[in-house]
Amino acid sequence: MVCALGAAVCFGTATVLQAVAARTAGTGKGGEAALLLRALRQWRYIAGLALDGLGFLFQIAALRSLPIYAVSAALASSLAVTAVVAARLLKVRLSGTEWGAVAVVCAGLAMLGLASGPEGREDGSDTLKYVMLAVAAGMLLLALAAGRLSGPARALALGLGAGFGFGVVEVSVRLIDSLAPVTLLTNPATYALVIGGGAAFILLTSALQRGSVTTATAGMVIGETIGPAAVGVVWLGDRTRDGLTWLAVLGFAVAVAGAMALARFGEAPVVEEQSV
Repeated sequence: MVCALGAAVCFGTATVLQAVAARTAGTGKGGEAALLLRALRQWRYIAGLALDGLGFLFQIAALRSLPIYAVSAALASSLAVTAVVAARLLKVRLSGTEWGAVAVVCAGLAMLGLASGPEGREDGSDTLKYVMLAVAAGMLLLALAAGRLSGPARALALGLGAGFGFGVVEVSVRLIDSLAPVTLLTNPATYALVIGGGAAFILLTSALQRGSVTTATAGMVIGETIGPAAVGVVWLGDRTRDGLTWLAVLGFAVAVAGAMALARFGEAPVVEEQSV
């Protein structure tokens, strides 16, 4: 659980940096890829990517020892980290309700830590690997077409797409059982991980730039928690400690609900660049 919480800290801090960079990049011309390229010129976005990389390493370590449901709930709790970081670094005022939501997230994670058992020992089938690859490809197509979306459904579609992309990454890590180059290159889960992660980043960047980020972030939390957790339990054998299934379900629900209450922190306030 320590690695999962370390990943949440990294991802939560990166969200603040990337949100500011995405807003600073401006609308400009071109589609989602052009937006991503403009964001990559911002030092905050680069710093955020570095933290994302470190968080991903923590995530891999966590997924090798914990059930997916515990890791996904911990990753959703990165919104609590984002809220605290935004409060301290960007002088964002948190209401009493929002501080309460941070406490709720922590309580949910504590329950999960007590109830979760070891990761499932079942190997994913080839069918599941190809399903993950298909979902990843679908999210990439959504990312490329996101610039054509409009209306209230845009933010929810972008958020859910980003969440599904990150969810594909979570499941794919468990489906990669060998790091031997030949095995990696012939494993569909490897390509699902890369494509899903790339699509998620593009969709998340677009969500941070345009539309209702609160709606998009809530959609992302749903997409990256419920689906992967179900896959882990049904197909990969994830279980809880004996007699504590109820506590794991309660902790998962509490942590995710608390994270969704903090969804507005998927969007950080714009700060002006200081001239030197």
